[in-house]
Amino acid sequence: MADLYPQEGPGQSVGAGDGVLENGGFALSTPAQPSTVDSHLEVICGPLLNYRRMNLSSDSATWYGSVLIVTRPGQKQPQLHLRQAGPVSHDSNGEQINGFESSGRNFTVLGTKLYEDPDKCFWRFSISVPLEAYEARWEYMIPTFQYVAGDEAHSPWDFVVPAAHQSMRIMFHSCNGFSVGTDTESWAGPALWNDVLRVHARRPFHVMIGGGDQIYNDSVRVDGPLREWTEITNPIKRQAHDFNGELRAACDDYYYKNYVRWYGQEPFKSANGRIPQINIWDDHDIIDGFGSYVDSFMKCSVFRGIGGVAYKYYCLFQHHIAPPKSTYTTDAPQTMESVNGTAGIDPRQLVNTFVLEEEEEDPRWILGKRPGPYVEERSRSLYMRLGRRIAFVGIDARTERTRHQINYPDTYDAIFDRLEREVAAANGEIKHLILLLGVPIAYPRLAWLENFITSPFMAPIRLLNKRFGFAGSLFNKFDGQVDLLDDLDDHYTARHHKRERRELIQRLQEFSKQHSVRVTILGGDVHLAALGRFYSNLDLQIPIENDYRYMVNVISSAITNKPPPKVVANILARRNKIHHLDSATDETLMDLFDKQPGGVEKSASWNKVTMPSRNYACITEIDPFPANGSVEPPNDSAQGTDENAPAQRPKDGHSPLHPGEENAGTTHKAADGVSSTSSLRGGLDVAIRVEIEQGNKDGITEGYGLSSKYTAFHISRGSQLTTVPSLVPLLTVASPETGH
Repeated sequence: MADLYPQEGPGQSVGAGDGVLENGGFALSTPAQPSTVDSHLEVICGPLLNYRRMNLSSDSATWYGSVLIVTRPGQKQPQLHLRQAGPVSHDSNGEQINGFESSGRNFTVLGTKLYEDPDKCFWRFSISVPLEAYEARWEYMIPTFQYVAGDEAHSPWDFVVPAAHQSMRIMFHSCNGFSVGTDTESWAGPALWNDVLRVHARRPFHVMIGGGDQIYNDSVRVDGPLREWTEITNPIKRQAHDFNGELRAACDDYYYKNYVRWYGQEPFKSANGRIPQINIWDDHDIIDGFGSYVDSFMKCSVFRGIGGVAYKYYCLFQHHIAPPKSTYTTDAPQTMESVNGTAGIDPRQLVNTFVLEEEEEDPRWILGKRPGPYVEERSRSLYMRLGRRIAFVGIDARTERTRHQINYPDTYDAIFDRLEREVAAANGEIKHLILLLGVPIAYPRLAWLENFITSPFMAPIRLLNKRFGFAGSLFNKFDGQVDLLDDLDDHYTARHHKRERRELIQRLQEFSKQHSVRVTILGGDVHLAALGRFYSNLDLQIPIENDYRYMVNVISSAITNKPPPKVVANILARRNKIHHLDSATDETLMDLFDKQPGGVEKSASWNKVTMPSRNYACITEIDPFPANGSVEPPNDSAQGTDENAPAQRPKDGHSPLHPGEENAGTTHKAADGVSSTSSLRGGLDVAIRVEIEQGNKDGITEGYGLSSKYTAFHISRGSQLTTVPSLVPLLTVASPETGH
């Protein structure tokens, strides 16, 4: 295939983005340079494709991303050849139609060394491609690429970027791994990624969003270097245990190899190289419950140490950025406190090691003002455009987390300040905000279970466990609390987070009100699928199109981990009351699951709101342009048909609140994860794809769909901004009291 990628000549660019190898790395001494026996690039892991940001200025609309590979040390600087393979088009069923020949756009990008030690080297190819008037496919190859393990390299790889006037097609997933003790063979491993790739083949995803737990590192305490520490029975001795350089090195080796193992496993491996990723992390990317145990235990050296190691490989594998130069150890006191927002430097960790010094932070980052309480690093939340009309924010809700807080107040201030600036600069183009949280925020309350677990009734059982090991499976090995408590404390609906949750939702409501932007929230973590939403109290009689309080929470979890027992899902469904966030805002889960997937029983037949089966979600903007390409609204709206009102006035929040929610489920147009033909132009089609049969290696799913509402919108085609006659009143004119 090398002849498909001509070498650079006059008029061709070399090193698009920051592809030229940067100087300024940090190394105490140069890593050993083993002689290369042959000309092959010896690859351990990769390629991993990431989406970084987008410049949508009218004169030079550009997509920015990166490709990461991990190689053996001492390799020559690798190159990546990139070419445009032409437009992507679809028939009415979403099937791809072959595009045209290559446009002649070809680039060669040089690898940037991010990190190297005597065992491995991380290379980043920073790529940028122009956005065209059409959805475009790009192909890339890496000359002499060869896996060390002998696996076949399916080169060239390809990915798809939207047209300049399009919003991105999104795939959302979470909990992409297995809890300790799970029989992974009975679940056929990460089988649902086969379905992701099938849907991607019909109509490509432009981005896949990882909502946390992209990898499960929990086994570090079972068959990894923390096993002996975990088995210390005396909690005082366990808490006082040091985290010296030797233990740090062993944990570093464990986390690195676990990433290589998981990211190199098919079919997840294939998706990594073809669908650009955006990720935030959650507890299992570090260890189960990290951040939500009692403060005195979270401050112990072992937990702070693995927090630093996990952050290092999170930066490299999931974000393609250079890691901190050192991580926390007790025998290097300078690493135990933050210096300029990162752990202090331990010269021993830099022997024969290179760490790139990034010249500047990528614009996608919203950095915390100060380090987290248990990780000596600043939080990294994300902002980027997902195409023309969708903005995205991913909140790092783990770096700053404690049992009593999720994020610092000044982190929320920084996020909303960034949103205000970006929306103002977009001049009315942004019509949707997708907010990524690690856990659901519109979800049934479990206060009754919290109260029982922390009640005096548990004290005798806890004492028996401490002295005799009674009911050992009920209590965790870390702080001795009931094992379920850290999961409950992770929830926004936990009593510790009640005020923080309310303030976040109210700030989102005010943002939506001021800017006519519809907010959609993504959340995972809970190992089942559901669809929550906030909305104005129905007594206020505010139409959804005018309701800035209306926000959908797409809950999709897990794509790989096993679901909870159906009795748990049914209990949650029983707890699906209409809750009151405040005097004007209600919330509840909606009926989405009209039948059991493929006729296979997953939950009670009456349970329409929680689905305990592996799943992922697809989100597609409903084309604002009518099929004929004009900028006029559909004829029925022009003739005065009010398609924004439900067929029947909703009795309560359990009823459909607008036409996009009516007939939600398997018969909805959006259910296949491909279609976007709803009449609610400018809204979002949402599909949750649910696994039918446990252990089916093909990962066959059934889809459940609905459409989310929109507000008045503008469309930019080329350089011309056209105002589309609104099918609904502007959201900002709605009065909270009257809706008029």
